[in-house]
Amino acid sequence: MNASNGSRPVVNIVGEHVALGPMRHDLIETYHRWFNDFRMLRTTGASAQPQTVETVEAQYASLATPEQDPHGVSFTIYCSSDWAPIGSTRLVDVDFHHATAEFVIFIGEPLERGKGYGTEATRLMLNYAFTALGLRNVLLKVYEFNLAGQHAYRKAGFREFGRRHRCHFMGGKFWDVIYMECLAADFQSPALHHVFVPDAPRN
Repeated sequence: MNASNGSRPVVNIVGEHVALGPMRHDLIETYHRWFNDFRMLRTTGASAQPQTVETVEAQYASLATPEQDPHGVSFTIYCSSDWAPIGSTRLVDVDFHHATAEFVIFIGEPLERGKGYGTEATRLMLNYAFTALGLRNVLLKVYEFNLAGQHAYRKAGFREFGRRHRCHFMGGKFWDVIYMECLAADFQSPALHHVFVPDAPRN
């Protein structure tokens, strides 16, 4: 795992065990390694094809600035005990008129899966969506076979509201796509409440 030499990177949101910060060009090699892990890709819906560094560079360039990606927000996920990057999370199709977005996440480091980091990062992103961006409804799609993902999303506050049946092929079988959502009215988390507050009156 690529650690940041033990030094704290630039981060925007800090939780108990994970933190979220901007994408970094110096992590291209790390992102490249993650996107060649077929075991991870099977849960994201990304193409199970070898990814070149050039492909990952192009993807990074398309997501790196608001001008190039005006309807998305991407973060690198860090383990706050050693500031090592462990994954990525993103809001896509952010619609400020309707106050909606779709949520995506993956833990790229195999040894860091199953430790609750995904659940915490999901809650931090929901907090960001509702508190910082003012969104009201966040959607995600998860495959029927991804039991760990479903468990993490439910713990974070998502609830299933529908399915598209037998529409995703993986491992020689067709699986359901499960649709889940979280509403701002149903979500509570203090992570950013101390940040996005008005100034107190001065005496």
